[in-house]
Amino acid sequence: MPQHTNNAADKKTLRRQLRSNSTPAERALWQILRKKQVEGLVFRRQYSIANYILDFYCPALHLAIELDGDYHNHGAAIDYDYHRNEYLQQNHGIKTLRFENKIVFEDPEAIIHSIQQELEDKRDKGLKV
Repeated sequence: MPQHTNNAADKKTLRRQLRSNSTPAERALWQILRKKQVEGLVFRRQYSIANYILDFYCPALHLAIELDGDYHNHGAAIDYDYHRNEYLQQNHGIKTLRFENKIVFEDPEAIIHSIQQELEDKRDKGLKV
């Protein structure tokens, strides 16, 4: 698998801006994911890989978590998200889980369960996590 272009220097300012101006849903999910609170896994927020900045990324699972507002449900955004997910999977082995913002507030356990399922799937395949 090719080496990632992780957290490229030319995206550092943008990553900082995104962290400083995160949405309420991103802030709420970060409170759940930070400090290894989910299965002892490390998550990064606003982490760049190649030309993309991921909302959240777990290096151990090669897992991206993206939170989507309403604009992700229309035309060009749907197409962009699809191609982005395909690129990350095919070129970097990164699976993307997408959740609507409201899920963070209405059913955060669903997100945690999805992460736990990814961890279990990796372990079932004999991968060290």
